[in-house]
Amino acid sequence: MRSRRYCVLESFGLAASFALALPANAGHSASTIKPPRPIVVELFTSQGCDSCPPADALLAQLSARRDLLALSLPVTYWDMMGWKDTLASDANTHRQKEYAQVMGRGGIYTPQIIVDGETDVVGSRDQAVQSAINARMGDMQSVTVDLAANRDLLHVAVGPSWDHAEHLATIWMFKVLPQAKVNIRNGENGGRTITYHNVVRQIRAIGLWKGQPLTLDLPDSHSGAEHDGVAVIVQQGGGYGRIVGAAMLGEPAR
Repeated sequence: MRSRRYCVLESFGLAASFALALPANAGHSASTIKPPRPIVVELFTSQGCDSCPPADALLAQLSARRDLLALSLPVTYWDMMGWKDTLASDANTHRQKEYAQVMGRGGIYTPQIIVDGETDVVGSRDQAVQSAINARMGDMQSVTVDLAANRDLLHVAVGPSWDHAEHLATIWMFKVLPQAKVNIRNGENGGRTITYHNVVRQIRAIGLWKGQPLTLDLPDSHSGAEHDGVAVIVQQGGGYGRIVGAAMLGEPAR
């Protein structure tokens, strides 16, 4: 069940203080262009997977880039292997499974990176990850997402579609812990201390975007799972397809 490159553990049937503004700059090639919004990089990882630390280290590097919104989503299905992941959630596992079904994959694995909801690659393969990011820079739709907050309220403003046509996309809110250092005492990574970056602690669908400007004002409670930042993503395909808008509120750990 283990692989030195990646780990497959489960198979199944197919069937968001104030806004951190990211500049909208344009370039001339896939390798130099700065996208009008951050490209979203999601790493599905586990403290119990010995193939994951290189991917976690890569995610740390990607989280320092202003042109990316890099998120770590610890999953639960490695908990049976001698160490219960202290950051994992069923919501993260569910998101990975939904991606697998939409992409026509027969199972899920770690470490897996999904770029902008479109491309999945083994999360430790630096060159493959960068190639997928560059491809998205050269082929992306973009809708503006602006975030602002006070002590009690999160304000989300999603702009109009780029082509003035109707669209249907899910607006997701992710509560994010910028950094977490974990002493892993057992399992495949027993004895190691690993620092995780931009860890997703909660995921919630907060609305539907249909191509028209939309504003949402949401209670911004810090109760529940620990977090310091909020990311909002606009995603087509029933919520697990191409990402067309993204922003993060709060400065991630560098």
